[in-house]
Amino acid sequence: MSDTSPAEAGSSPVVEVGGPPDGAVPGLWASLKEAVHGTRQDLTRLPVRRAIFLLSVPMVLEMVMESIFAVVDVFFVGRLGADAVATVGLTESLLTIIYAAAMGLSIGATALVSRRIGEGDPERAARTAVQAIGLGLVLAVPVAVAGVVFARPLLALMGGSPWVLEHGVRYTQVMLGGMGSVLLLFLINAIFRGAGDAAISMRVLWLANAINIVLAPLLIFGVGPFPELGVMGAAVATTFGRSCGVVYQLYRLARGNGRLRLRREHLRLEPGTMLAMLRMSGAGTAQSLVHTVSWVVLARIVATFGSAAVAGYTIALRIVLFALLPSWGLSNAATTLVGQSLGARKPERGEQAVWTAARLNAAFLGTLGLLFIIFARPLVSAFAFEPEVVSHAATALRLVSSGFLFYAFGMVVTQAFNGAGDTTTPTVLNLCCFWLLELPLAWVLSVPLGLGPSGAFVSISVAFSVLAVAAVILFRRGTWKHREV
Repeated sequence: MSDTSPAEAGSSPVVEVGGPPDGAVPGLWASLKEAVHGTRQDLTRLPVRRAIFLLSVPMVLEMVMESIFAVVDVFFVGRLGADAVATVGLTESLLTIIYAAAMGLSIGATALVSRRIGEGDPERAARTAVQAIGLGLVLAVPVAVAGVVFARPLLALMGGSPWVLEHGVRYTQVMLGGMGSVLLLFLINAIFRGAGDAAISMRVLWLANAINIVLAPLLIFGVGPFPELGVMGAAVATTFGRSCGVVYQLYRLARGNGRLRLRREHLRLEPGTMLAMLRMSGAGTAQSLVHTVSWVVLARIVATFGSAAVAGYTIALRIVLFALLPSWGLSNAATTLVGQSLGARKPERGEQAVWTAARLNAAFLGTLGLLFIIFARPLVSAFAFEPEVVSHAATALRLVSSGFLFYAFGMVVTQAFNGAGDTTTPTVLNLCCFWLLELPLAWVLSVPLGLGPSGAFVSISVAFSVLAVAAVILFRRGTWKHREV
């Protein structure tokens, strides 16, 4: 039987009820509606560009909401002064270690679920999802307890100012204590994306962050009946919003009107599946940990130059997230298509999806990077008022944005390795580029060569650019096409 689908042969794909009639080509508006509502089409049989569109639209919208939250949150906290922003920045540097574990589990979950869906085995995909959630729950409890107990010494280790150690500890305790919601939110959304239900993960994040955005100013400033909690109010809003998102995720999995439905018979442990996921997730966690620990060390280097430097670094990175998080949407679309294409025994299709997504990402990030370089000072001035903070933030934004074209390809290609189940290659790349190159370079430029915080900002662009070039070279070799999971 030929692998060529009707869509690839020139006729229109079969669509769900409510789609265009047979023989019609869906228009842009119809395609947008289908993408946002959630397509039920077989993504392994659609034309590659259409499959990327249907997956990436909800994934980009999902990440847009996350990036809006990142900017809005620091906008409100910025009204409390540089020390409050520094509290958020130092805590988030600590949280990146937790995010690494969540992302590692997510990588394994996406790779295995997408492969099972590509093989046409939704029952096995559902059982795989249960194993992933179980692993997330086991990890969440000790992380939360340790975070609450050790919040103050951790902030001290990060070089927090006396104000941060006096007033910022409760923020850190709430954020670290609520890490269970972060782990599950990351993990279950990765399951939805791997299954091709990107619209569901989009709605989850929109719900969580909409609650977050509305609640944060009310609790930070004590509007109406809400208590004035200061910087801790941002943490309470964040944790509550994410917890609501997890509840909605579990409801959608149990309801089962997407590609996955968890039933009672799926709720059992499968040691073989868990072991396979741990192997991939272990490498994925190491991959993310290498990357995120570098952010912690960079923040520590910047902290030696004072709270104004940390605040500028935090504001600039939040704005950069505004650009990079939507780009993760395109990267995640390529990840899902690589996994499903390998499951359907169509590796060339997966490769085509990667290059298509990378080119789109380059057009988007290249344009945005140029705008950030030109308008850096007006952008950061919306989030900071002290001249020293504005100066540091503008410098950081210009230097980091200068590498956006390289980031565009690097993000998509490294995620493609993960989608294929090859988590080792990106891990080695991260180790070489971030620990062996970025961190020593940041210290040398900042301290011995006297560039100050700018040295750390330059090292970020250099490391990501080298990573992108190396990832593209290795991806073109094609060994990932033969990866079995």
